Amino acid sequence: MSQATFHVLVTAAHWAPEAQALVQAAGGQIHFMVEPITEDHLIARLLETGAQVLLVRGIKPVSQRVLQAAPALRLVAKNGAGVDGIDLEAARARGVAVAVAPGANARAVAEHAVALMLALARQLPLLDRMVRAGQWAPSTWQGRDFRDATVGIIGYGAIGRGTAQLAAALGARVLVLRPQGQADGFATEPDLHQLLPQVNILSLHCPLTERTRGLIGARELALLPQGSLLINTARGPVVDEAALVEALRSGHLEGAGLDTFDTEPLPATHPLAQLPNALLTPHVAGVTRGASLQVSTITARNIVDHLTGPGAPAQHRMA
Repeated sequence: MSQATFHVLVTAAHWAPEAQALVQAAGGQIHFMVEPITEDHLIARLLETGAQVLLVRGIKPVSQRVLQAAPALRLVAKNGAGVDGIDLEAARARGVAVAVAPGANARAVAEHAVALMLALARQLPLLDRMVRAGQWAPSTWQGRDFRDATVGIIGYGAIGRGTAQLAAALGARVLVLRPQGQADGFATEPDLHQLLPQVNILSLHCPLTERTRGLIGARELALLPQGSLLINTARGPVVDEAALVEALRSGHLEGAGLDTFDTEPLPATHPLAQLPNALLTPHVAGVTRGASLQVSTITARNIVDHLTGPGAPAQHRMA
């Protein structure tokens, strides 16, 4: 297929020009979509373009119905590492490969996680609101020292490892949930419920699976010490949102830094949006100039390799 034109449907209105150039140089023609993107919208555009590749940006409904309705489709290329919304079993059944770009934005997400920790530890959102309202901190004001914190890491892949390294560099003690094996010299704890009482900042970096869905619920939040912080740059459903709201309202948690939610975009009326001790960002932890370019470039190479070569590199393929 190296001499033939192939079609790539992007589930967004834009993609990095450098990545587009790589695909176009290999004979690819790129088509874009605009939000909102539904199953019906995907099916219509896949049939209209005859796309051999569906390039998924963000979380989109790449369901069994969508996959079965697109006979020309050969590859679902995720512009990122997560496969939320992609029916992997249906893809395998259809013989459609799924490729990801693992680790490309790990440093960016780790930086964002630590930024959320520092902002909450030093109560920056509260202080910002005070100054904007013409208020000043009283002489009794005292901030919280990050260097005295114990940061618990759940999910020790590239992002979890990077977060641990940054937190340790700033003076925090790091404790990694690790059922077995080492963690680059960091202290480890094999049991989640034994780890939680030992940390006052809990940072989540695990993928969303049936095993991790609802991993942090009311029981787990209660095991954290009074005044702890929760950071979630993983996936929203890893945390029971109702239990989290209650822990923030009661003051058991001093704060939560969240970049991901059960429902995205987060509705303005959502209880989390009403809480002053919740620091919220719109799922952009991994979206920096450098990380975005790296993710897009890897994704473009996955596409070109799969359609014009012997197949995508093993570490990039899911199915």
